[in-house]
Amino acid sequence: MIQIFVTGGTFDKEYNYVTGNLFFRDSNLPKMLEVGRCTLDVKIRTLMMVDSLELTEADREIIANNCRKVDTNQILITHGTDTMVDTAEYLANADIRDKTIVLTGAMIPYAFGSSSDGFFNLGSALAFVQTLPPGVYVVMNGRFNSWDGVKKNRSTGIFEQV
Repeated sequence: MIQIFVTGGTFDKEYNYVTGNLFFRDSNLPKMLEVGRCTLDVKIRTLMMVDSLELTEADREIIANNCRKVDTNQILITHGTDTMVDTAEYLANADIRDKTIVLTGAMIPYAFGSSSDGFFNLGSALAFVQTLPPGVYVVMNGRFNSWDGVKKNRSTGIFEQV
């Protein structure tokens, strides 16, 4: 079984066409898995719906505690891209053993339809969480990187190896 923890980020933002604001309602993950015809055994739990720029150390500890407590050793976390690497580092140093933890997100909200990279990143993350050895990884743009070998290039919007 794959445990998916939802933390918010662009992945789950909705767009108000009148005001132009982005906001959170509910996670898009169940619908994305349904539309993507996912047949994997997954369990989804929303831990929070927060823009990653507003994520606190207390929030990161909630994520780490949930990773420690869950029975499965395959964990996928949806996360905002701005501080994804920070949370990955926190988890890597949180004494979580024998688990494969993959963080993924989207640069464009799922609510924007086919222009969103969310579907591609989710599919890639689901594949990588099943095949990578225990550790903490960031999966974006069809690539996986160890938590300490990647950074977000803010000018291109692409995660790159360091």
